[in-house]
Amino acid sequence: MTTLYPAGTAPVRAEFLLSVPDKLQPQIDDASAEEGLNHSATKRKQEDNLNNDGTPKKTKLSGAERRKLSKEEKKAQRGSNKGRRWAKVRDEVELCWRFAGSGKCDFGSECRLSHDIPAYLNAKPRDILFPSESMLSNEPPFVALPSAASGTEEPEEPSVDFPTRCPVFEATGSCRLGLKCRFLGGHMRKAEDGTVSLVEDEERKSVALTANTELNYVSPTTLKLLRTKKCPTPVSDNYFQALKVVVNDQNGKEDDHDVSIETESAALVASLATPDADVAPPPASGPIRPHSVSSAPSGIVVAQPAPTKWPSDEAAAQADLPDVPLRFQEKKRLHWSDKTYLGPLTTVGNLPFRRLCVSLGADITCGEMGLATSFLSGSKEEWSLVRRHPSEKMFGVQIAGSKPATLVPIAEVIARECDGGIDFMDLNCGCPIDLVFRTGSGSALLDAAGKLGKILIGMNRALGEIPLTIKMRTGVKEGRNTAHKLMPRIGAEWNVAAMTLHGRTRQQRYAKLADWEYIRECVNAVRAREADEGLPRIPIFGGGDAFSAQDYWSKVESSGVDGVMIARGALIKPWIFTEIKERREWDISSRERLELIRKYAEFGLDHFGTDTAGVNTARRYLCEALSFHYRYVPIGLLECLPPRINDRAPLFRGRDELETLLASGDSRDWVKISEMFLGPAPESWTFTPKHKSNAYGSEEGQG
Repeated sequence: MTTLYPAGTAPVRAEFLLSVPDKLQPQIDDASAEEGLNHSATKRKQEDNLNNDGTPKKTKLSGAERRKLSKEEKKAQRGSNKGRRWAKVRDEVELCWRFAGSGKCDFGSECRLSHDIPAYLNAKPRDILFPSESMLSNEPPFVALPSAASGTEEPEEPSVDFPTRCPVFEATGSCRLGLKCRFLGGHMRKAEDGTVSLVEDEERKSVALTANTELNYVSPTTLKLLRTKKCPTPVSDNYFQALKVVVNDQNGKEDDHDVSIETESAALVASLATPDADVAPPPASGPIRPHSVSSAPSGIVVAQPAPTKWPSDEAAAQADLPDVPLRFQEKKRLHWSDKTYLGPLTTVGNLPFRRLCVSLGADITCGEMGLATSFLSGSKEEWSLVRRHPSEKMFGVQIAGSKPATLVPIAEVIARECDGGIDFMDLNCGCPIDLVFRTGSGSALLDAAGKLGKILIGMNRALGEIPLTIKMRTGVKEGRNTAHKLMPRIGAEWNVAAMTLHGRTRQQRYAKLADWEYIRECVNAVRAREADEGLPRIPIFGGGDAFSAQDYWSKVESSGVDGVMIARGALIKPWIFTEIKERREWDISSRERLELIRKYAEFGLDHFGTDTAGVNTARRYLCEALSFHYRYVPIGLLECLPPRINDRAPLFRGRDELETLLASGDSRDWVKISEMFLGPAPESWTFTPKHKSNAYGSEEGQG
């Protein structure tokens, strides 16, 4: 193989190859695909290159410029599809969702939606049959549907298949979508007089209350208070007041706290964190509310609200004086040794995907990165990122932001609203994308140690008992690693409960292999300071390129980390957590992989809903997951192990037809796979993949 293929090529055995050695799968550019969109800048750039009549301007290029342009064209070809848009697919007749579930609607005749059940059932799309595991096969058609559900028999109702099964009803004993459910036959009964009724299973409902009810729903009242900027944050207010006192003491003048937070040096952060700092806080405005203790620099007393709903003003007026602030040693400790960690993943790392990974052995899960400013503006989409399934035993929320003035208050609000629903909060100091970096968030904080210290101290205080963790990269610029200097301070001075270090700089993105030698150097620096100062040992996780059990355990042993955060590896093969737990490489069969896809679709329906809109939202995210899953090269096809995450696969066929289909990089095949579980995609539904290299043929009609 080494004589046929260039370095970085997956060593597929010759009998499975479909092409000559120089034909590889299209190159994937993860760095470009994760970038944000800037449509106005793109439009201006296009207009600048046009004449007044709309024709392209002709420019004379040098040889070097032509070579550079050729490289840029190749990168653009394998980059991201910009401007992806997703529109909800709705029913032709919009039945009121309240009326569909309970037969009642508070708005009555004034409701803008339909209450005509016969008309809705006549126009409703045909029921979908969700297959059981026994219906799956590795030979076409891969899913064997009963004849009644496949449309070969005359249905009892125009849109209802009574032999179908609703995965949500079977799991919870009821379906919240009622008559709008696309699997309605599984929980509807028709009487002799023609009336229809919904069925519920009380025994299953009682079990599902604790086993299947999602957590961390934020109340509409809180969202309204956030949108109107009236949400109380007493701990954050007191922190900024106390910080202002220290600033004035340092500078000898009055400054607005927003300005001082952004401009003060790292020395000021150290003065706030010093146990002997003799700083008295100004009195809190208004009555002091009931509280729990909070981490804070010694000498600064802060009233900390309990992680419960806000009491009435009368109850607040009768509250006791604040307790002694919580010391870092008294906060909840994170015991993460020998635990597997699924890292936060944008777009694909949603609740259904995390559930799938938990079922395969993931111990620690973290929600998708949320922006502090969007949380504070009351965005429903952003607040949905904190949702948690009961199966997630150790769950965290990741926040990104650039200022203490936004990060500290939102930490306080989330801690209060998600009472008992989160186990840790993670600050993102590793996101490399330009859209985040240019705002001073993500990896930009690595070059602003003073500001980072203020953020961490304030968030620690606002979170109360909830531990604060941090995810970071080795530095900002290639060849200028700074993490070995920063990490000991993060643990010793700013009281972070755990750290994760990705072994690349912001500038490197995914271009080079992660530097695990440097990760070891950083771990040793943290452990040395802990030993010198008698500090408690905090978990340190590494990150980068772990794609097999052998990779994982060799990196743990060689670098001294407590574990490895799994991110892209889990997207490509979620069963990597099983491999790590069992210390083996799993030659998973194509049918087993199809069962995992079926399970993901089931979890998606449970989360997004079983109506037309929910089914096609689940379809969209299933296709997003398949856009990574197809990159898996079955290890039974490889000449040597372990597989490597950055190897590009030559064009190959699988050991059966299903394995070949699952290796397809054509996004239209991903839609076909989704139709095995979610029924035919509507004509108006399309899927544009994130990576341009997957967009085979016309993007129109890919649904």
